Amino acid sequence: MTRLRTEAAALLPELTALRRDLHREPEIGLDLPLTQRKVLDALDGLPLEITLGQATTSVTAVLRGGHPGPVVLLRGDMDGLPVAEETGLDYAGTNGNMHACGHDLHTAGLVGAAKLLAARADEIHGSVVFMFQPGEEGYKGAKVMLDEGLLDVAGQRPIAAYGIHVAPGPRGTFSIKSGPALAGSNTLEITVTGKGGHGSQPQTAVDPVPALLAIASELQTMVTRRFSVFDPVVLSVTQLQAGEAINVIPAQASLGATVRTLSPESVETMRTETTRLAAGIASAHGCTAEVDFEVQYPVTVNTPEQTDWVAAELRGLFGEERIEIVDQPLMGSEDFSFVLEEVPGTFFFLHCSPDGLDPATAAWNHSPHVLFDDAVLADEAAALAHLALTRLAG
Repeated sequence: MTRLRTEAAALLPELTALRRDLHREPEIGLDLPLTQRKVLDALDGLPLEITLGQATTSVTAVLRGGHPGPVVLLRGDMDGLPVAEETGLDYAGTNGNMHACGHDLHTAGLVGAAKLLAARADEIHGSVVFMFQPGEEGYKGAKVMLDEGLLDVAGQRPIAAYGIHVAPGPRGTFSIKSGPALAGSNTLEITVTGKGGHGSQPQTAVDPVPALLAIASELQTMVTRRFSVFDPVVLSVTQLQAGEAINVIPAQASLGATVRTLSPESVETMRTETTRLAAGIASAHGCTAEVDFEVQYPVTVNTPEQTDWVAAELRGLFGEERIEIVDQPLMGSEDFSFVLEEVPGTFFFLHCSPDGLDPATAAWNHSPHVLFDDAVLADEAAALAHLALTRLAG
């Protein structure tokens, strides 16, 4: 274990350089040609079987161990966000996008794990799949890779899958939760239709705007009355749209909301109750309502047995004081959930607020001000490599 961490520390300068190179030129969505090229250059010379995505610029690399055995999958996502960076870093994004969620660290850390494991290929009983994924931020990139045969690329399906996500917090500490770890993400769109007219003559129109505002308000009450506090739901109305001219009552008004859930039962209740509520309120205003509720990402569920094992391995590698077992899930979402629906595994967090920054008040992921200390890259690489190496120890 000590030797693995020592070797990972020796890789830190090149992993840092890679991370900062990625940080300067973030790409968004499923098409990341510059990022893909940087990953391929970083992996060049390693004994890997490389497969490139067809519908996206993904990179899948397979390392064959020196002995037969099962397959373990390790994942790092590669895309940034359409956020204008305001960190003041000398390697800040230069193209109007930003690695505001730390995917540049995930990519560099996974490259480090590939280097550590390639140097130990003779010890491995089985194979390791390295999943370099575009399109995590709302594009279902993991689902695209699954549809293109990710889980069969090594010749047999993985027995375990592991991923790390960076986040603000005391640098170098890991947090991990068994069971539901992150919420499922769903979108809600409601369109209310009335009858347009002149703004000075509302009595001749059927105004959909008051109905829409009532629906937006009552959605919050509905969440507190239809869902258990022990199976929480978060609903945030983030879009309101109605008309263009200030003196015209529009014929339609609409809202958009993000809905986070932790169980399939909540999804079905939300689908039923939003339809009932919108129809009832719209009808009371003489309008009609159309509801579109779409499941975007499932709940990220960590397999309990795998997660207990991961926590024990991390304690052995880094020490008890650096491992935190958390009780409550985060209500953010993650498309590694698609992988964990198919393969038992664990998704956990590595905290990396820079020195001098109070983790309690630090900007969070997706903020234009968020800062991640890339000094944790060696530990990220060592953690992923150790889990694969130990799981495939024979």
